Amino acid sequence: MKNFNGIRFWLGFSGSLGALTLAAAEPQPDPSLTNSFSAPMQSVQAPTPGVWVNGVGNGFSPTTESVSLELGASHGVIIFGGRQRHDLALASLSYGHMLGPVRGEDHWYRGNWELRGEFFTGAQFSPDENWVAGIAPHLRYNFATGTRWVPFADIGAGVTAVGMGAPDLSGTFEFNLQATAGTHWFIRNNVALTVEARYLHMSCAGMNSPNLGLNTVTGMIGVSWFF
Repeated sequence: MKNFNGIRFWLGFSGSLGALTLAAAEPQPDPSLTNSFSAPMQSVQAPTPGVWVNGVGNGFSPTTESVSLELGASHGVIIFGGRQRHDLALASLSYGHMLGPVRGEDHWYRGNWELRGEFFTGAQFSPDENWVAGIAPHLRYNFATGTRWVPFADIGAGVTAVGMGAPDLSGTFEFNLQATAGTHWFIRNNVALTVEARYLHMSCAGMNSPNLGLNTVTGMIGVSWFF
């Protein structure tokens, strides 16, 4: 009887030991491999849009904004009935926002529309000394050239306060009309030197007399930041 019980104990012990051996021999997942595959999957995120659609000069992203600071001088011209040349020194601060994606794909005029708001101020230094300040919304078109040179064309209209009077202007409140052509030269991906030539007209649109108007050709140079 004792021998029978000993045999049963030995068989049970051997079976348990075999089960443990088989369990230990089964392949177990490697924690390092699991983490190495799951970590990259967790870090994948949608790319954040930048200033450009596909590199510098290939068109701005629809959400791109800009700030420009420029200085310049105006040479007065006697046209459209004006009697005097008004020479001005001007400073300009503007903010812009692109109006949607790149237009005109596969055409020479490919580019972006941009809505801008400008504040400008300065002084007349000839024929006498006086002050001027104004604001104007602008509509600009930026051409996508595929290079660091991005030309643009711009028109604007707003209101101006001036210290000049007769014979060309009638009082403090005047309107302004502007037409501009220029270019950005991107010295960094989001910073550009900006040069432009601008026609500037001021008059009161016939609200008072005289209304001959002030007309100048203005050269501006400055820096533009895009973000």
